[in-house]
Amino acid sequence: MPSTPLSAHGTDRHWRAVLMITLALTAVRMVALFATPLELYPDEAQYWLWSRTLDWGYYSKPPMVAWLIWATTSIGGDAEPWVRFSAPLLHAVTTFCVFAIGRRLYDSSTGFAAAVLYLLMPAVQLSSLVAATDAPLLMFLALALLAYVEMPAGDARRRVWLAAGFGAALGLAFLSKYAAVYGLIGLALHLAASPDARRIWNLKSVLAALAALLAILAPNLIWNAAHDFATVQHTAANANWSGRQLFNLGELGDFLASQFGVFGPIPFAVLLGGAAVLAFRRRLQPADVLLICFALPAILIVTGQAFISRANANWSGAGYAPGVILVAAWLVRWRARWWLIGALALQGAVAAVFLACVLNPGFADRVGLSNAFKRAKGWEQMTQAMAERAMREPPGALSAIAVNDRFLFNAAAYYGREYFGQNGEPPLKMWVREAHPQNQAETVAPLTAADGRRVLAVSLEQVFVDEMKADFRATSGEEIVSIWLDRKRKRKAEMFIAEGFAPAPRDPVTGKPIPKQP
Repeated sequence: MPSTPLSAHGTDRHWRAVLMITLALTAVRMVALFATPLELYPDEAQYWLWSRTLDWGYYSKPPMVAWLIWATTSIGGDAEPWVRFSAPLLHAVTTFCVFAIGRRLYDSSTGFAAAVLYLLMPAVQLSSLVAATDAPLLMFLALALLAYVEMPAGDARRRVWLAAGFGAALGLAFLSKYAAVYGLIGLALHLAASPDARRIWNLKSVLAALAALLAILAPNLIWNAAHDFATVQHTAANANWSGRQLFNLGELGDFLASQFGVFGPIPFAVLLGGAAVLAFRRRLQPADVLLICFALPAILIVTGQAFISRANANWSGAGYAPGVILVAAWLVRWRARWWLIGALALQGAVAAVFLACVLNPGFADRVGLSNAFKRAKGWEQMTQAMAERAMREPPGALSAIAVNDRFLFNAAAYYGREYFGQNGEPPLKMWVREAHPQNQAETVAPLTAADGRRVLAVSLEQVFVDEMKADFRATSGEEIVSIWLDRKRKRKAEMFIAEGFAPAPRDPVTGKPIPKQP
């Protein structure tokens, strides 16, 4: 493993430049958080819901995102900017880590190039303005990698502390998202590939790393064990290997194309091409091998997952930080100055357009990007329509408001937080379609017979509306509500009064309702 002595710990012009650029762009992103009219998208609203009750785990994710939202909303309140407040700050810290890793493994000019490439990465630009699990995951993985690359430069005692720091950061990454497992895979691959790396570790450092990792991760493991490993099961279910259409070239092509979009077209091409060419010619430096071990497993494994079933573009995010350092190192080594400038210019232009769309969604409509923001529009209006329809009923006439879509439940819970279940108003409940809960809303707020005396039922986009009506003895007063998201798209919901909740039996195998006999 490299142990570059140079300016790895000194203040230099590259560090000052990274500091100023990061602080400036972070400030711009903070302004955008408070200026954008875009609403929370449903997953963000769900994380906000979790943050109202702190725990060591939740139905579909580990607890870190909820903890962060609890911390920031405790300071500034529950408005959208404060729900998202931690995201740009986390990416700023990750940028500093990227610079430090690049400087330690190569030199300060490489660290500078890597930091700016990371800061302008399209995926980072998006992730900096939403409350999600990726920002803390990337920060803690970057901190773990920084501790790891610092280990060769220390004495035996310092290495033990750095090993403990590596384990602690990796544990916090697991509390952010279980994709932190790619950090363990990267460590195992590098130890297998590098005798020098193996010599760095001794029994004390191994025990220190394991103890720190397990001490941080243990409460979440205990929570999962007490909840039938709900989060682990949900993570495994996302792989969807039991689907009917396995081995899909279309999904594979879509995922690879998305990586050029989220990582940046030039950097992703350099990452794949450089790794292949240098490995074939056996010109990989020790630092290259280290970063490849931490960067490529996430990309390759998720690519395989996309081919087998499906994959979201951000599932390879664990490889972003080490990957961008590799790209910067190769471009600097090859003296490909204009390619680096081109990559930065292109990603800067994308970042500028994205910020313009965030600040002015009408601009997104004009340039044909409105579809990318539709999930962050219309939820407050829909929630208001639901509340207004409920208030047309006599006081106390409704026992609940029941929805049949988890996205609508999450958004309505956030935007209706001052209404639903407050001051004698009906609570918000989730109609459960299958035999067992399939999401957090169905787990914590299922519609029951006690709640279902007389409800305002809401079916988003009229999906499963007939099945929902079949679970009641009587329904009446159907009406359609349409919320325009832009000039071409609208979100619809059917509302109706439903009385006498008596759900049909569910098939124990498929979980689907069994049709009632005529």
